[in-house]
Amino acid sequence: MKKIIILLGLVVTIFSSCNDFIEEDIRSNASADETYKTAAGFQFLVNSTYARLKTVYGGEPWLFCAGTDMYAEGRTAEPAGLSQYTQLIPTSNNVDYLYKECYKAIQSVNKTVYYSTITEQTSKIPQLVGEAKFIRAISYFLLVQTYGGVPIVDKNFTADNESFTRNTAEEVYTFIIKDLDESLAAVGTDPYAASGKVNKRAVQDLLAKVYLTRGYESFGTAADFTKAAAYADAAIAGQTLTVAWSQLFLPANDLNAEVIFSVQFDKNSTSTSPATLGNNQFYYFSSYLGGSETKGGAPLRSYNLCPTGYALGLYEKGDQRWAATFMNEVYENYYDFFRVADKTTLMLKHFYEPKWFTAQDKADYLASKEGKLATGFIYHPWGEYSAEYTLTKNIDYQTIPVKKFDDPDPLTPASTGPASTRDFIVSRLGETYLIAAEAYLKAGQPATGLARLNEVRRRAGVADATIGQFNIDYILDERGRELLGEYKRWFDLKRTGTLIARASQYNYTIKAANFNGTDGEKKILRPIPQSALDLNPNKDFPQNPGY
Repeated sequence: MKKIIILLGLVVTIFSSCNDFIEEDIRSNASADETYKTAAGFQFLVNSTYARLKTVYGGEPWLFCAGTDMYAEGRTAEPAGLSQYTQLIPTSNNVDYLYKECYKAIQSVNKTVYYSTITEQTSKIPQLVGEAKFIRAISYFLLVQTYGGVPIVDKNFTADNESFTRNTAEEVYTFIIKDLDESLAAVGTDPYAASGKVNKRAVQDLLAKVYLTRGYESFGTAADFTKAAAYADAAIAGQTLTVAWSQLFLPANDLNAEVIFSVQFDKNSTSTSPATLGNNQFYYFSSYLGGSETKGGAPLRSYNLCPTGYALGLYEKGDQRWAATFMNEVYENYYDFFRVADKTTLMLKHFYEPKWFTAQDKADYLASKEGKLATGFIYHPWGEYSAEYTLTKNIDYQTIPVKKFDDPDPLTPASTGPASTRDFIVSRLGETYLIAAEAYLKAGQPATGLARLNEVRRRAGVADATIGQFNIDYILDERGRELLGEYKRWFDLKRTGTLIARASQYNYTIKAANFNGTDGEKKILRPIPQSALDLNPNKDFPQNPGY
């Protein structure tokens, strides 16, 4: 069932305990304990555990994307610490976001595991617990990549004065893999688009990412890359990339055949608070501050995380991802691109010239649009609409809009703020091919890795890469083309050890010296949030290097 994670309106969250974990307040005559001991109540608990991922992925994207080579500050200020590193300290804005939200999800899983042994026993319980452990593994994977070693919490808390000890990153990875191994043995095989549930393919995909990332760590081994490649191939399961890029991110196609796992939203699950319960992804990566659709057709947007010149320059002529990722032609009413089937009478307001255009290409393009250019039409030459260009000119639409996450639903009111009810895609087949490519390269099998990468390029309509081109930098470039805006980039750069070099080379706000910490160490991991340190009774809890 597509919308498995709707909260049914029965639960409100109350933020309690020093760890900001969450408890459910059941609005009925039965206590939570009594409810979870029934089959229906336990299923509800699992559903609410899925729903925790809405806040993990649905909020502001700074910890996923800021301070990288692909997105830089536009007209609106981004959190200075996370976007530029010089001011990155344990109390910086948004540093604590994933720490809090992931531990809320972890506590929900712990509650699920606890009640699984005392609830009404059915044949579905092992599978449901397996699904929950996948969610715990995702949460810990985000935490260990972001903050390094963190406390491993695997029991259901009922008190608010618990003391936590910091585990090592190696111990956290071991725990993640244990959860995923148990999940893989328990979850089902139903196609994700039909069930909306974690299945074996989703677990295999996450295992591939976890092993690949662990392989780069000081405690990683060559075997990690070999396992990553094997799990990626298992998740691919022989499926080729057949969904056209023009269809891959259409608003009505969120559950297409290539989606492996996503966080699902709909209006029923966000109606009580549309401004806070929706998905924020559509709000960023673009170039205007919004405004009423009745006054010029501008959707509600920020002017943040604008694509850098590097990001825009990744695409070559013929790459289908260019026009499918960016709104390179903007009509007078922005959303007419989605809402009007016959566009022959629509008037163009903006055009963003791709880097391969020649003077003749420009002349030919303008001639082909004769009579279709709106009053005040702006032709944006190549090199004059990247994030860097906002230093020269920062009016609305001065940088190219990213359209792949757009939500043109007319029932999404601008008054509710940056909220969308489109699904958030966590894992999809195109990325799995690129995970396989990187894993095979690191495992010493570059020819096999190149074949996986070229499947991605084939679907995009561009020529195969050669073995001479195939290295980590090329993979990062390809991931940039394929995954722009998909909340992957900071983790990609951190994993591959290229964060400092690439961010300082391609992001106009960052210099390599920005990463220098007060103790002579580099600010690679994010700091453990000061709020977590203050509220933990255990004061023997070390901060990360650099802070």
